[in-house]
Amino acid sequence: MRGKWFSARAIGMHATLLVLVPACAALCDWQVHRALSGNTLSWAYVFEWPFFAGYGTYVWWKLVHDQMEPATPVVPLGADAAAASERTEEPDEELAAYNRYLAQLNASGRAKRW
Repeated sequence: MRGKWFSARAIGMHATLLVLVPACAALCDWQVHRALSGNTLSWAYVFEWPFFAGYGTYVWWKLVHDQMEPATPVVPLGADAAAASERTEEPDEELAAYNRYLAQLNASGRAKRW
């Protein structure tokens, strides 16, 4: 748990959020004052800046919590890739036909027709 909240990446995200949310709040306040003084377009921005702050907070939360998720294993090329291809339940005939076509094109030196 400690690594999740205090890693270098997480500290950077915390700092970004600490700048983003007050900046959005200040911009919202500025737009409220402009809207109250007669600028009707500013009413749209009054609702936009809190949305940006909320979305930034959501992204921060997801990134901090998802960074410790184990990555999906990558099958290296070589013998393991051949073993992984043998584990497929049924061969894809369309894919095999397309691969044969590409091999023929490669052997003939012609460009593929679209």
